[in-house]
Amino acid sequence: MVKLALTCVLAAVLTVSCTTSRQILYFQDIDTAEIDRIVTDYEPVIKRDDILKIVVSGPDKLVVQPYNLTLGEITTYSSGAPENSTLQYHVDKDGYIDFPVIGRIKVLGMTRQELVKYLTRELKKEVKDPVVYVSFANFKITVLGEVKNPGTYSVNSERVTILQALGMAGDLNLTARRDGIILIRDENGLNTHIKIDLKSSEILGSPYFYLQQNDVLYVPASPTRVATATTTPLWSTILSGVTTFMSVISVVLSVITLSSR
Repeated sequence: MVKLALTCVLAAVLTVSCTTSRQILYFQDIDTAEIDRIVTDYEPVIKRDDILKIVVSGPDKLVVQPYNLTLGEITTYSSGAPENSTLQYHVDKDGYIDFPVIGRIKVLGMTRQELVKYLTRELKKEVKDPVVYVSFANFKITVLGEVKNPGTYSVNSERVTILQALGMAGDLNLTARRDGIILIRDENGLNTHIKIDLKSSEILGSPYFYLQQNDVLYVPASPTRVATATTTPLWSTILSGVTTFMSVISVVLSVITLSSR
């Protein structure tokens, strides 16, 4: 009886904790995937409440000074941002920024390059050879759930994929559900929820492969992990009971043995 009870307990524990390779592998159909469907031309667009860094430079520093939020000296640069690129503009609820001299500009829905081209075109009316630098100051993503290092991460690049975001968070735990990742995204003021399946290579061609600023990835636990978490206390109680029962049986058998002598 005792042996049967232990056998049943062991079988149940092994059943709950068993994880197969098909539960943890990414892109299980990658051998037959159409690789040309991978998205390569994604650019994030400007949204409400974004924070933009915008710096205007040019050959004549005095001429470009009025087009910057501060009158401090702007370092001339050949690539990347100027050293003091702290000139920030908040996109209001209507999608506008207030830009020096030019005035209110509706930037909602523009890409960074589209805004650069627009400002350059406007500035050329008054400034010789203007150089405009625009970047997102609030490009952050949040990864929660069954990952090694959940948290919020600032991103320097404007092209970050789901895989890169999970890499920042230390990758998925073995107990994570690969086909049930939830992407939470603000679209036009509404929170949308998109289910991501990392077991399928279709994500490589999905419009959600590249993340947008302030996206949230939630990685739920696998059904096995949930079952283990909820049943572990029960099995601990059963094992404790079986151990106690075996101790009692051992004492009883000892007493019977001594009495029969």
